[in-house]
Amino acid sequence: ASQTGHTTGPSLNNDKLYKFAYTAEVYVDRVKASLQKSAGYRISSGVDVNLLWRNPDNDDDQLVKITIKDVQVENVNERPAAKNIFKGKSTEKIIGKEYLKALQRPIVLELVRGKVKTFYSYQNEPGFTQNIKRGLASLFQLQLHSGSTREVDISGKCNTTYHVRQDQVTKTKDLDSCETAKQGFTSHNPILDVSKKVTSATIYVLEDSFIKSIKAEENYVFLLNFRRKTGTKIVSKQRLELKSVQAGPGLIAGKQVAGVIKALDSSYVAMPLEAEPVKSECKKCPSLSQHWQSIREHMHPEKLSKAEAAKSFLSFIKSIRKATKEEILEVIRSEKKELLPQVVDAVTSAQTPESLEAILEFLDFKDASTSILQERFLYACGFSSHPSEMLLKSLTDKFKGDIANEEIRETLVIVMGALIRKLCDKGGCKLPFVVEAKRLILNRLEKAKKDDNVRMYLLALKNALLPEAIPLLLKYTESEEGPISNLAATALQRYDPSFLTKEVKETMNRIYHQNRKVHEKTVRTTAAAIILNSNPSYMEVKNILLSIGELPMEMNKYMLSMIRDILHFEMPSSKTVRKVLKDMRTHNYDRFSKMGSSSAYSGYITRGPDVSSTYSLDILYSGSGILRRSNMNIHIFDRSAELHASQVVIEAQGLESIIAATPDEGEENLDSFAGMSAILFDVQLRPVTFFQGYGDLMSKMLSATGDPMNVVKGLILLTDYSQEVQLQSGPTASAEFLGGLAIDISGGMEFSLWYRESKTNVKNRVAVFLSGNTEVDSFFVKTGMETTLEVETALDFISTVQFSQYPFLVCMQMDRIESPFRRYVTKYESLPSGRRYTARRGKGEMLAGNEYPLHQENSNMCRKVFDAKSDSAGSWF
Repeated sequence: ASQTGHTTGPSLNNDKLYKFAYTAEVYVDRVKASLQKSAGYRISSGVDVNLLWRNPDNDDDQLVKITIKDVQVENVNERPAAKNIFKGKSTEKIIGKEYLKALQRPIVLELVRGKVKTFYSYQNEPGFTQNIKRGLASLFQLQLHSGSTREVDISGKCNTTYHVRQDQVTKTKDLDSCETAKQGFTSHNPILDVSKKVTSATIYVLEDSFIKSIKAEENYVFLLNFRRKTGTKIVSKQRLELKSVQAGPGLIAGKQVAGVIKALDSSYVAMPLEAEPVKSECKKCPSLSQHWQSIREHMHPEKLSKAEAAKSFLSFIKSIRKATKEEILEVIRSEKKELLPQVVDAVTSAQTPESLEAILEFLDFKDASTSILQERFLYACGFSSHPSEMLLKSLTDKFKGDIANEEIRETLVIVMGALIRKLCDKGGCKLPFVVEAKRLILNRLEKAKKDDNVRMYLLALKNALLPEAIPLLLKYTESEEGPISNLAATALQRYDPSFLTKEVKETMNRIYHQNRKVHEKTVRTTAAAIILNSNPSYMEVKNILLSIGELPMEMNKYMLSMIRDILHFEMPSSKTVRKVLKDMRTHNYDRFSKMGSSSAYSGYITRGPDVSSTYSLDILYSGSGILRRSNMNIHIFDRSAELHASQVVIEAQGLESIIAATPDEGEENLDSFAGMSAILFDVQLRPVTFFQGYGDLMSKMLSATGDPMNVVKGLILLTDYSQEVQLQSGPTASAEFLGGLAIDISGGMEFSLWYRESKTNVKNRVAVFLSGNTEVDSFFVKTGMETTLEVETALDFISTVQFSQYPFLVCMQMDRIESPFRRYVTKYESLPSGRRYTARRGKGEMLAGNEYPLHQENSNMCRKVFDAKSDSAGSWF
């Protein structure tokens, strides 16, 4: 600045007292809102600054004393008296006598070339007052030449850039670069997560080589990735203005800093300038069991597709995260059988060391009678938002021990696969327990002899998606029969195309074109889908197109439909397909007019500015009109990430004997079987069997009620984001976003020999509740904003097949019912005494129901099916 000589930092004059006015403000609001209506508060005070000592050997080494006086606490925005929580309360009453006293005790800074070398304060002072002083002290740190540096202040050690222009200095701090002990966690999938944007800038105006004014502003913005309209911001402002310069105390003589500090006050100690962690205790919070009693009624199984269930689930998780193992066990052990599964969902989703210990102590895997609770625990582990290595170790240990129920054993290893993938995605693939679990699954698969065991380890690999498992999956796809081969192929289909090497594509081409042996239709169509989805070459596409017409009847139609869908939906391989279709040998009427009822179709459910969601539906029949596979997928994606939200596959085989039909080539020896397999939020669940074997089929058909079979029921934690933030002015802030899903998926298959009709029905009932809470906690006042979203909806998928003629009639219907959608924003300010200001706004709307169009051919068939039904209803004779 306008300073001669070698001083590179601000310099105070001797025997002067600089009197400043200081304010620190905090605002919390919606991202786009103006600050005039925000929740928040302002602390204002006087600040006295004087020089105590200057190093005789170095003018630029100074000791400065800073004292806060006349503290006031008030609203950050004008409020009518009735809404002002500070009204009629003295500062001493608001902050507390002892705290106010501590806040007004002076601090001493050693400034060397403008940087704070040492921060001296009193020990055993409350952390929160100490942090307010640190926030003030950090303002006095600046350099008078432009450039970037790493420096320590209240935020930690951060990258800081100075820009100097005459008497003005601008300091910008990159808050993402700060080295601090980070608190919190994020969600596993970016689509379900929260984005954070932060900025920090301080402008100094200098006069007479010292500070005339300082304005600092820091912004934190938190946005929900899948709905960026939903978000919150915290703005923290500090202002320091010089009011007057008066005659002040003289300097203390001395050569060394230590001696001067001792002479001043022997109670002073050097402390870090970085903020210390502080947590205010909750004085009136209910205990865990009291909280459970207050929400218990919403957790009954029949209420699980309501938003209130998801809301209660989230609030219960928050309570469990603060509870001890003993408190958690007390709730679990005192609960009735029908509500226990929901308690297990919440305790497992809390993901604290205490909750894991409690649930593992409660569950006994040697007892088959509690298998429903064991399954709920395992699925909640599979869906965990930020699993720990300890969780995987606990499951691996259980797997090596005794397990009474074989289905639980299968679910356990499938979930281990999901945890391996989540830990690997976060860079934990080389952690000792992850390596052990990977080795266990791969080794046991290689040694497995029984089909059931092979299937179990393949399902685990379908979740783990390990690059090193690809050769094994190829072996099982090509050399095994029926369900095993099919499962290995669908596992390969889940890998990112970048992992699918030349060897994978060569194997898939051999399977599709049956170069070595005859394969079932389901495996061949999966192989074709893998080829077409992984950047296929011109020749690969051409060979697939040339095969259409030579395939079994329904497979011809299915492959045609798949090619049309690639073109209609502009999938990545559509350009290559279009090129190939310019050749008349591949693109001719004979090939493109094949009859049949199988189909593949994709479409959008929603297209939004932040995320879009698509559905794909494909159905493959056998030549005799019996369903072989129906596959319904929902994907959600944004610009950079994708989430496989759900997949429901219904498979059937070997049912031709019922209607005395001839099985297709390669399927003569298949055992009668029908079952359902589901993927939910990227996690493959344990498949459910409707019937296995001819005898089982006949007994079920004769006693068939057509009642749907439950596939998934429960509560899932989707969004789980928690971050603590240290504000420059001293207080701590936290942002916590939790999103819960209450879900009920059921599926059924009805069969009528009398009407020669079969019907599959998949019902998805879901309720989503999301709450985001951003709060600034200054110990004596809390201010924040809570934003909530809730929606309840149902998606039904019905397919009806009439096989009394050929080509048989197939009608598929996909409907979403009208859905209530509600959102609320609540801003608040509160004192520990309980005095509170709240402003709440809400909006509710009905999202219209929708019958998804699927494709034209399907619409034509549905008309025929329903016409045929109304005709036959009245014609008995």
